Amino acid sequence: MEKEEFGTDAMPQTGLEDPSRRSFIKQSSLLTAVALAPATAIKAAEGHLDEQIAGALEKLPLRMEVNGEMHNLSVEPRATLLDILREEMDLTGTKKGCDHGQCGACTVHVDGQRVNSCLTLGIMVNGKKVTTIEGLAKGDELHPMQAAFLKHDAFQCGYCTPGQIMSAVACINEGHANSEGEIREFMSGNICRCGAYPNIVNAITDVKNGGMEA
Repeated sequence: MEKEEFGTDAMPQTGLEDPSRRSFIKQSSLLTAVALAPATAIKAAEGHLDEQIAGALEKLPLRMEVNGEMHNLSVEPRATLLDILREEMDLTGTKKGCDHGQCGACTVHVDGQRVNSCLTLGIMVNGKKVTTIEGLAKGDELHPMQAAFLKHDAFQCGYCTPGQIMSAVACINEGHANSEGEIREFMSGNICRCGAYPNIVNAITDVKNGGMEA
């Protein structure tokens, strides 16, 4: 007895193998679905209103002081402080580097304490004071740490510099700038891929010896 094989010859002929018939059935099904759908649902889908409504319902109020100015915002619970500062407030001095809290490029101050804004949810700073790199200078007068970074060439490409400066200010205010070794330890969360570490240490030491208080 010959062995049976499951090829196309063994399949029952239904007429669906005809490409023109398959196309006709698909088109008919689509037209039927559209005809039965409510007009409001179609309009909502076309304008992505369902997503907009869902997003609006999910947002929470956020009130925070940023660089001395009070702001009232409506943010998604999952929005990070970094994205809120950059995307909603146009404070792009705070940089997005690794987005995993490993490089320090996004460092800002919250109530005087340095934090990685990429790991901080916006709703966590409700009612608090936030300072970004834009808030350090007083008009055209640079903050002493900003001036020291210029003086000592404590940067090359400059991408990590805002986070370095914010951490450097905090390093002194926290009392962790008493020696080169201590500065390096407490600045270790900020990565400079250009390797400007010696100059960064010199800038911090210079400001520390000058008695800076932020």
